[in-house]
Amino acid sequence: MVRVNDLRTHLFTSRGVVRAVDGVSFEVRRGEILGIVGESGSGKTMTALSIARLLPSPPARIAGGSVLMGGRDLLLLPESEMRKVRGEEISMVFQDPLTSLNPLMSVGDQISESIIAHGRADRQSARRTAVGILRQVGIPEPDARADEYPFELSGGMRQRVMIAIAIAADPKLMIADEPTTNLDSTIQAQILSLLKSVRDERGTSILLITHNLGIVAWVCDRVAVMYAGRLVEVGPTPVVLSNPLHPYTKALINAVPRIESAGGGKLESIPGEIPDLLELAAACNFNPRCPFARDVCRTRVPPTFEVERGHVAECFIYSPGWHEAA
Repeated sequence: MVRVNDLRTHLFTSRGVVRAVDGVSFEVRRGEILGIVGESGSGKTMTALSIARLLPSPPARIAGGSVLMGGRDLLLLPESEMRKVRGEEISMVFQDPLTSLNPLMSVGDQISESIIAHGRADRQSARRTAVGILRQVGIPEPDARADEYPFELSGGMRQRVMIAIAIAADPKLMIADEPTTNLDSTIQAQILSLLKSVRDERGTSILLITHNLGIVAWVCDRVAVMYAGRLVEVGPTPVVLSNPLHPYTKALINAVPRIESAGGGKLESIPGEIPDLLELAAACNFNPRCPFARDVCRTRVPPTFEVERGHVAECFIYSPGWHEAA
C-alpha cells in the first residue's frame, strides 16, 4: 500500500539542525494495522506528518527519501495534487480532537465538507451520508448529534467524529496519531475496537502511532520500534513482543508495569535518556544506554539484519563474529 524509503525529516532551528527522522524505511501493507511505538520524542509523529506532508514549515523540511503510493512518490507531488491525496487516499486522526475539529461548525457539516470536497456527493446527499457514517462509528442518535458542535460532545464521541471524517472519503490509508490520548481505559478500548472494525469492514490500512505496548499487542499486526529518529526493530507483533531482538525493544517491554510490581516488586526502567537530536554522532543512537554496547557501536551506524523472516533489527549484536569476539 505505502512504502517509505530512507525518509529524512530535519528541523532547522537557531541551535542547529535536528534530525527528527533519520533514514526511516518501512511499508504499510494492504489491510494491515502497523504500529509505530517508542518514547516521546523518538520521531513517531514527525514520520506520520512527513507521509501526509503536513509538517510545520518552518522549521521542518523533508531532507530526503521517498514515500511511494500507487506508483507515485508523494514527496514529489505538487501541493494541488497532494490536497487530493489527503482524504481520498490518506487520512489522519490526530491526538486531540477538540483542537482538531472546527468549533464553529456542526460535526455533521464537518463530515459533509470532507465528502463534498472530494466529489463524493452533493450537499444534500452528503448530509445523509454523514449521518450514516456517524451511525457506523457508534454515535447514538446520529441525526441529532450531526447538528451538535464539538464542545457539546464527550472526548470519546469527538474522537469518533474524527474517525468519521477520516473514513468519509474511503481512504486507502488512515494514520492514527495517539488516538486514545486523554481517554479513560473503557473509551480507549471502544476507540481501538472501532479502528479494528474500520480495517475489517473497509479494508483500510492503518498506521497507528502510540507509546503503549498494550495497544500494540491488542490491535497491531506488525510493529515498528522507533528510537531517536530511527527504526531499530520491525516485525510481526506477537514475534517482536515474545522475542524482542533489539536491546531497546527488550528494555521497553521490561519497563511495562506488571501486577507483581504493585506488590512491592521492582519496577524496571531504562537508564539514561534519549540523546539530544542536535548532537547525534555517526553511531548507534542507543549505545549510551545499552548494556551490550562496544566500541563499534560508538563509531558506526549499525546496518539492518533480518534475523528471521520478516523480523529485522538494527543492531551489531547480529553481525557475524559478535559473540566470538565477546
